[in-house]
Amino acid sequence: MGISSPGLGSNLDVSSIVSQLMAIEKQPLTQLDLKTASFQAKLSGFGTLKSVLSQFQSALNGLSDPAKFQGVKTSIGDATVASASGSPIAVPGNYSLEVSKLAQAQKLNAAGQVSSSAKIGADVTTTLSFDFGTITGGTLDPATGKYTGAAFASAGTGIKTVTIDAANNSLSGIRDAINKAAVGVTATIVNDGSGTPFRLSLTSNTTGVANSLKLSVAGDATISSLLSNDPSAGQALSQTSAAQNSQFKLDGIDITKSSNTITDALAGVTLNLTKTNVGAPTTVGITRDTTTVINSVNAFVKAYNDINQTLQDASAYDPNSRKGAILNGEASVRTIQNQIRSVLTAPISGGASAFTLLSEVGVSVQKGGALAVDATKLQKAVDTGFDGIAGLFSNVGKSSDALVGYISASTKTQAGAFAVEVSQLATKGVTKATAPFTPFVVTAGSNDTLEIKIDGLTSTITLTPGNYDTAAKFATEVQSKINGNSAFSGFTAAVITEADGSVSITSNSYGSTSHAEVIGGTAQAEALFGSGAVITNGLNVAGTINGRAAVGNGQSLVGATSDPSEGLNLLITGGSLGARGTINYSIGYAYQLNKVSTSLLASDGPINARTNGISSSIKDISKNREALVARLIQTEKRFRAQFTALDGVIAGMSKTSAFLSQQLASLSNNS
Repeated sequence: MGISSPGLGSNLDVSSIVSQLMAIEKQPLTQLDLKTASFQAKLSGFGTLKSVLSQFQSALNGLSDPAKFQGVKTSIGDATVASASGSPIAVPGNYSLEVSKLAQAQKLNAAGQVSSSAKIGADVTTTLSFDFGTITGGTLDPATGKYTGAAFASAGTGIKTVTIDAANNSLSGIRDAINKAAVGVTATIVNDGSGTPFRLSLTSNTTGVANSLKLSVAGDATISSLLSNDPSAGQALSQTSAAQNSQFKLDGIDITKSSNTITDALAGVTLNLTKTNVGAPTTVGITRDTTTVINSVNAFVKAYNDINQTLQDASAYDPNSRKGAILNGEASVRTIQNQIRSVLTAPISGGASAFTLLSEVGVSVQKGGALAVDATKLQKAVDTGFDGIAGLFSNVGKSSDALVGYISASTKTQAGAFAVEVSQLATKGVTKATAPFTPFVVTAGSNDTLEIKIDGLTSTITLTPGNYDTAAKFATEVQSKINGNSAFSGFTAAVITEADGSVSITSNSYGSTSHAEVIGGTAQAEALFGSGAVITNGLNVAGTINGRAAVGNGQSLVGATSDPSEGLNLLITGGSLGARGTINYSIGYAYQLNKVSTSLLASDGPINARTNGISSSIKDISKNREALVARLIQTEKRFRAQFTALDGVIAGMSKTSAFLSQQLASLSNNS
């Protein structure tokens, strides 16, 4: 009896047999694919966790700012008179405000011109020199806008220059050159509609009586006759608005300021005066911003609860379905949970905060790790201990010495109470002439230069020609030229007349880099300081924090490396030498959690370590899969070859069987 099966040759279905065998051989490949899918899901889960943790960190960045818990609110009885804003150092209270004058800037107008684009004068290089100061004495003719018998005293803020040449010696060219040079004046052109309608108008960018303008012109005579303006001598310009200080009373105290923005009348309060109210004083109110503090505490609780819930969801297990969340069983997730939760179990140390536990302000830990807020208890804590709230959430430093200020701390600074001792106060670099000032006359190109070195920068200043008959006049001139010298790039110095009649020059910076010296110049001017002048370089503050030698830089004293006070930055503004009390530094919960989040999200943190491990496993699986696929290809080739050969053998046997059957049948018939 023959073997029968659909197919060719022996009727053996080779393809079906090989397919079924390969299905069994491919089962490990399916397992690898399942593992890859599982790992990919975990990567996705960690990516979501990382994103939520980043949002948590962003929320904590804001909540780590002490200002979030120390704010004040301001109010003005008559909002048309002024506006106000406050900082954490403002003292709550109500203050009476009566404004009699608003500060204003000086405005000057030039004579009208027929054209704004036509050249003025000859094509001669002309220098406009702008100096600001105070006009005193004399009288102002309201019809002409010019002074008679007045004096002008430079404020010493620096003489700024503008160059006019053939390329810009028109009215519009002069306007553009002045504005481009940013000399402290805004130039515009006004068309008054007359026969000579185009008038150059100059407005000081700064209000206050000390910002009146003296404009000197050297070069073209026509430009000089149009723009020269010396309130103590000839004036080509007409004043339409005088420089004026603001004048007001605060709780009955007369105050004068150069600006309408007042930052130093009330500590921590900025006033912006907008209208006079003589005879009708209004009230400035300063109160604690308890609403913002409460909102900040609630924001902290929400941020914590959000990340706590995310971690719980990511690692959850459902006993009913016997299924776990994507990150269930991940040790790194438990590590993150433990690190975040452990922060809340330790009280705040350091002594900078009146509160040490969240429960003291109405925040408690619930079953499952979530936080809850007792609104009544929180409100009471804010009302009775407002100044202590900041230290419970952010990093805060408090000093027992008013002249030892907390600036900042580093991530290495530990909470604690650190003793401060000062062995040397910071000083400024100064050069003092040894002899009283001798009056002299400065002549252009003869004895008008001084080469000055300030804080490592050197430049030459040129004195204005004239008779310097007093030390004060000379000091003001040198001061003005230093401050107006662009080479010094903001490095300034104070030039003053000493009690003995000599002149000194002092750098306005503190520390070992502070230096002010006259190192050269034309003979007579340089001799006023001369080789006999006493030169003293500045010194850094020196002392200890927590008993360890601290690092001094100017007035800044920083805690030593490898000490609990490392990175603690203090500002020593004065006082005596020796023990200077204690600086208490506390690290609040929001600040601590922010640091924890930073470490968790770091390149060497647990999340990246785990995701890198998973990615490595996926790569290994991919390599194993490639190797397995290659083996399966060879296995299938072998199976096909073997069953094809078997097919041939069976086909031969079938033929033999058929032949034998035929022969046997023939023998049976013959018999």
